Amino acid sequence: MTINEAQDRVIEEFSEFSDWMDKYAYLIDLGNSLDPIDEKAKIPQNLIEGCQSRVWLDAAEQEGKVVFTAESDAVIVKGIISLLIRVMSGHTPDEILEAELYFIDQIGLKEHLSPTRANGLLSMVKQIKLYALAFKAKS
Repeated sequence: MTINEAQDRVIEEFSEFSDWMDKYAYLIDLGNSLDPIDEKAKIPQNLIEGCQSRVWLDAAEQEGKVVFTAESDAVIVKGIISLLIRVMSGHTPDEILEAELYFIDQIGLKEHLSPTRANGLLSMVKQIKLYALAFKAKS
């Protein structure tokens, strides 16, 4: 599945909810279904700066593709990083670097977040792209 196909699927899923309380509940469910990050990856270097909550993001390269794992101590933030990982994980560094994350605007996520959470979201996206850039530089 391409990044855009994954984004389209997320948009479709969120379109089933008309109320933002239901969307938040769905985000929480997504976060709860996120595989836990390896405890060894919970190091300061993997903490995303700019997030009010603690968010750890780790990445590994597997067969030329970047695989992300993440965790947060805040339930909604955990759902947000879960969405980002779902869309971006398992793609080449070039695909990640070239991706425009339109699903964030289309589901209305950014406008329904507090300014601090919206900044945290941008920091998460930035860190995902930085990991992709680092893996691209290695190859």
